[in-house]
Amino acid sequence: MKLKLCVFILSIFSIIIYAQQPNVIVVLADDIGIGDISYYRRMHSNNIVVETPALDKLSEEGLVFTDAHSPAALCAPTRYAIMTGNHCYRSYAPWGVWGCYRPSPIEKDQLTLGKLMKNAGYKTSFFGKWGFGMDFGRKDNPDIVYRSPRKEHELDVDITKVIDRGPVQNGFDYSFMYPAGIQAEPYAVYENGIMKPLKEDSEIILITKEYGEKLGFKLDKKEGLGDSNWNPFNAGELLIDKAVTFIEKNAKTKEPFFMYYCSQAVHKPHTPSKVLNNIKISGTTPSNHLDMVKELDVQMEMLIQTLKEQGVYDNTLIIFTSDNGGLQIKPTINSGHKSNTIYRGGKNQPYEGGTRVPFIAWWPKKIKRNQKSDTPVLGIDVMATLAAITNQKIEENQAMDSSNLLPIFLGEKNVNPHDFLITQSGTGKQVMITEDGWKLIIQIDKKDRTDRKRTPYALFNLNKNISENESENLINNPKYQVKVKALFEKYNKIRDDKIKTGNS
Repeated sequence: MKLKLCVFILSIFSIIIYAQQPNVIVVLADDIGIGDISYYRRMHSNNIVVETPALDKLSEEGLVFTDAHSPAALCAPTRYAIMTGNHCYRSYAPWGVWGCYRPSPIEKDQLTLGKLMKNAGYKTSFFGKWGFGMDFGRKDNPDIVYRSPRKEHELDVDITKVIDRGPVQNGFDYSFMYPAGIQAEPYAVYENGIMKPLKEDSEIILITKEYGEKLGFKLDKKEGLGDSNWNPFNAGELLIDKAVTFIEKNAKTKEPFFMYYCSQAVHKPHTPSKVLNNIKISGTTPSNHLDMVKELDVQMEMLIQTLKEQGVYDNTLIIFTSDNGGLQIKPTINSGHKSNTIYRGGKNQPYEGGTRVPFIAWWPKKIKRNQKSDTPVLGIDVMATLAAITNQKIEENQAMDSSNLLPIFLGEKNVNPHDFLITQSGTGKQVMITEDGWKLIIQIDKKDRTDRKRTPYALFNLNKNISENESENLINNPKYQVKVKALFEKYNKIRDDKIKTGNS
């Protein structure tokens, strides 16, 4: 009887603890710029080409950051950084792990969002684009890890299952994953690490350019193995339906749930759903690219609808951001839409348009309506913020660059998560340090594999030149050489001495 009583008391205590914790959904959009969200676009213009009502409503009911940045201007390094709370340069591949058959940048003993939330008693889940390396087996011996030479037609890999370093091994109880999104091999879907046939007659084939052309899309990357029923036009609906089902199954359990939802939208190939949630998508905007923006917003609407239907709407925290700045697509530009609004450049570039992204936090019980913050923040900060919400202390050697944003969520003033921001571009191999509105762009020698050959490239005073007008590039102005030297030396010391930059 005493044992039963103890078990009962512990069960009640656990339920009370879990009830105090919110469900958490972190949404990482793919290639969404700050100007792709109509709420943000209205800050600078009334010319709205595509409305995003679901995301606008989250913005109006929550907290919007106006100076938020992705860790990098490209997806793979950003995804590592957000998953671990570390700057991109802390991995073995600072510029990103490109290809799912490459070694994962996440070490086995490294903290991830999945592990963090699992430690807090959450039912954890991952949906969508993983976006960096993992371990598949060789076709001739599935127990030996296949390593990619990144050549055309890699046929020696067993794509039937992930044998290590995927979502399952990184703390996610459930996963429904596109290993490289919809843009690269393997062109297949994985549930809990096992390839899930898209139809009963599915088999593994070589997905070629001709295959894509027959279905009406162009491969964004090289040809490779995949499901014989692969169709990226169906990817969005399949993904959001699985996410909705997960919420329905876990909304009323004693454990809170954590969802890391990495949408396929709006990366190439731009393959929008015909109809989603009874809303017509394809062909309803000036470009396939903007159709995908609309689809992303409808996906968000479906998540919110499900939270309401399951009675957990008021006890859920949603964080929405993007892996890099927006795309610069000609038909989209011609329509008058500006994916990066007033900011220069876009995806892959070192300018504000490359890293400045939407960052929305919505939590009805905690975050007051219609709040804005111009505090500089990073996508990396998700880790430390969730640790604070779940009352966890991050170990000293983990999540070294993540800062806690919870005080800002709760309305505290004069909170400064970062004294400066460190970000990076993409294939151009530039890095950026921004302090008090002064932004130094540093060029890294493309031929130097150590990344130690660095040269100051551009200096902008964002306080007066937010659009980074090149005529006001102060890099060669004698008056500002002290500023250039100070920022350059600060970046070099932080990186070379492996100094922690977060407040976690």
